Amino acid sequence: MLKASMKSLLARKARLLMSAMAIILGAAFVAGSLVFTDTLERTFDGIFAGTVGDVVVQPEQVDEFGGSTGASLTAEEVAALADLPGAARADGNVEAMGVFVVGENGNVVGGQGAPAMAFNYNDAPNQFGEAPITLTEGRAPTSEGEVAVDELTLEQSGHEVGDDITLVTAGDRPKISATVVGALTFGEGGVAGASISVFDTETMQAYFMDGKDEYSTAWVTAKDGVENAELVEQAEPLTPEAYETLTGAELSDRNENSLEEALGFITTFLLVFAGVALFVGSFLIVNTFGILVAQRGRELALLRAIGASRRQVTRSVLVEAFIIGLIGATLGLALGVLLAMGIRTLFATFGLDISGTGLVFKPRTIIATYVVGIVVTMLAAWLPAHRAGRVPPVAAMRDTVETARSHPIRSAVEVMVLVAGLLAFLYGLFIAGSRELWWIGGGIAGLVLGTAFLAPFVGRPVISGLGWVYRRLFGSVGRMAEQNTVRSPGRTAATASALMIGMTLVALMGVIASSANASIDKQIDESFRADYVLSNAIGQPYSSQITAEATRVDGVRAVSPIRYVQSTVDGGELFSVAIDPRTFDEVEELDMAAGSADIGEDSVLLSTRHQTGREVGDTTTVTIGEETRQLEVAGFFEDPETFGTPDVILSVDTVDAMGGQGADNMAFVFIEDGADREAVSQDIEQLISAQPLVTLKDQDAFADEQRGFINQLLYLIYALLGLAIVIAVLGIVNTLGLSVLERTREVGLLRAVGLSRRQLQGMIWLESIAIALLGALLGIALGVVSGIAIQRALAEDGITELAIPWAQLALFVGLAGIVGILAAMVPAWRASRMDVLEAIATE
Repeated sequence: MLKASMKSLLARKARLLMSAMAIILGAAFVAGSLVFTDTLERTFDGIFAGTVGDVVVQPEQVDEFGGSTGASLTAEEVAALADLPGAARADGNVEAMGVFVVGENGNVVGGQGAPAMAFNYNDAPNQFGEAPITLTEGRAPTSEGEVAVDELTLEQSGHEVGDDITLVTAGDRPKISATVVGALTFGEGGVAGASISVFDTETMQAYFMDGKDEYSTAWVTAKDGVENAELVEQAEPLTPEAYETLTGAELSDRNENSLEEALGFITTFLLVFAGVALFVGSFLIVNTFGILVAQRGRELALLRAIGASRRQVTRSVLVEAFIIGLIGATLGLALGVLLAMGIRTLFATFGLDISGTGLVFKPRTIIATYVVGIVVTMLAAWLPAHRAGRVPPVAAMRDTVETARSHPIRSAVEVMVLVAGLLAFLYGLFIAGSRELWWIGGGIAGLVLGTAFLAPFVGRPVISGLGWVYRRLFGSVGRMAEQNTVRSPGRTAATASALMIGMTLVALMGVIASSANASIDKQIDESFRADYVLSNAIGQPYSSQITAEATRVDGVRAVSPIRYVQSTVDGGELFSVAIDPRTFDEVEELDMAAGSADIGEDSVLLSTRHQTGREVGDTTTVTIGEETRQLEVAGFFEDPETFGTPDVILSVDTVDAMGGQGADNMAFVFIEDGADREAVSQDIEQLISAQPLVTLKDQDAFADEQRGFINQLLYLIYALLGLAIVIAVLGIVNTLGLSVLERTREVGLLRAVGLSRRQLQGMIWLESIAIALLGALLGIALGVVSGIAIQRALAEDGITELAIPWAQLALFVGLAGIVGILAAMVPAWRASRMDVLEAIATE
């Protein structure tokens, strides 16, 4: 039986290769996802481990996102650390975020997610005794007006060592001019898309410490023979308030753990698409083995007649499946390397560039790829294999072998899946509470599976409608195409279901994205009162000096800034926003549940979410940086429309007085009545011309910017879903190819009675189009219904408007028809080239 299985496999190499393609692509996505995330993890591990000292004294982390108190160390405090008995030296570090290099083209380098950081240069060793900053060309900066830049940023900017460059920042100094005196690498050479600029210590203190002899953090290097943990014990009594002292290993482990959580999302995100690809591929495998078992009915019956048991016949089919799974997983593993490189390139467009790190292959990647490839293939082939074992020996004496009919129990289970999905969907939509999305998600999965199982019945109206069109447009050729499509409804449905799953997700994401964009448009239309808004193109803050200068432009009546503030309130990290109470009523009139919105330097507003146990006039403890104040609660507000859902609203005067960062996130600009709008906008554009990241936008441009991230994410999802669509197309090609081989004699007879080659090709094209349109229409219907349900569930979270992209969905249907034509080209060409007499003689 093993020899028979191998001969059967080798006799159908082309057919089974198509099935292997589904496993190759699905396994490649699994392998590529794991290789990419492992490479990403190694990149950050190298950065974290290589950029910490033996002992690090840094501001306390006050939230799970890495936010800190923003305090600083004095030179005296750093010197005291250097005098510890176990310390060989102590070095102060000045760090700043949001320092971007401007390229020769006038655009900033990076800014699409990865940070831009600046440091002071020193030769302090990391925990491995190595310098974290390595100069590869030139020298270190020694005075104001000099800077060293990482190699990748320097290359992308078009500059080289010796050039004069411009840097822009979010601090009090919006623009910095300097000469590049050196090129550097950071950590182990990879910076994951980040931009690194290095200045001398005095310059960094002048730019980012108000000229004070202070530092952001300090590294304490242990003497030989002194354990880092022992040095931490010595340093802790000298650690200032709002600071913490950790060993380098503890800090890198903490950072790596935070990274693992972030990478977990990316891994899950990618593996979801790998799962979709494998699920779609399983339909192709089931279909292929089902057709092959039906075509080999007499062969299998003869094996039964000469003594093979049911178990042996079933096992022979599963052996074929195992070999296909093994080959598919092996080729998929190899293709996964190329796919990982593609994913790396794709994520680099979003600012996550890990090209400086070689691809990482872990044993788990190999094991997971083979397990997934083989197990999915074996499971998908089990049902056809089971049917093969049930072929009776007497069938060998018949001219044809009847294909197995659906078992009543199986049919009942398929109906139950559909009904359960529908009930869960309705429960989540109309009854469930805060966890309704789980019910809706489970219901959608049940509806998709149930529809796929019952597609032979659910899809009949679509096939009948297409048949009516075919008969009137193409006459007898159209009639034959319709009859061939409905001849094996299970096969047609299984092939269409593969495409249906991909199209369901495409339509679902299209509805959600369109609804989110429509909600943004409505919110901005209702709340945008200003003439213009100043903001950073990449969502980071910009220097508040720009806001101040904009207020002095002729024709400007008012400029109202919005500033996101890092603060703690009564010991907890809350989302805090600073406004200018003198101008904010121009932007929005706060909905006050109690008290007044009129706040000053010594007062604060709290959200109604934090009203319990508090009253107007109470005091609350607010900490920004190193300063803590008791502020009076002036009132309690409902969530504003202009900016998220803050917990605390402060005055910008309060933030400035407490030493908070002078950086605004946006500022609304109001023009005086009768002023020349165009002239004012040109003057403001001139003001910000030296700041490539700061933009001036009217309402439409502001809405476009807000929609940009959603559209980017949508295109990324479409690109990843493209793999599932490719597998579905292969399924159509495979089904048509096997169908043509199955109907070889019939094709010969049709040609003998006068059917032309062109008519034969047209018939097969029409069959393929019917399959593709069936999958597309069912998928779009399910996707639209699912999208509507998810939009309703997320209405309270901001997606208040329902928008269905009908034009986009119609385009997808048209593309499905084109896919049908392309998928049929090879099977149609092969059918038209058959020798008529040989085809008629085929048994």
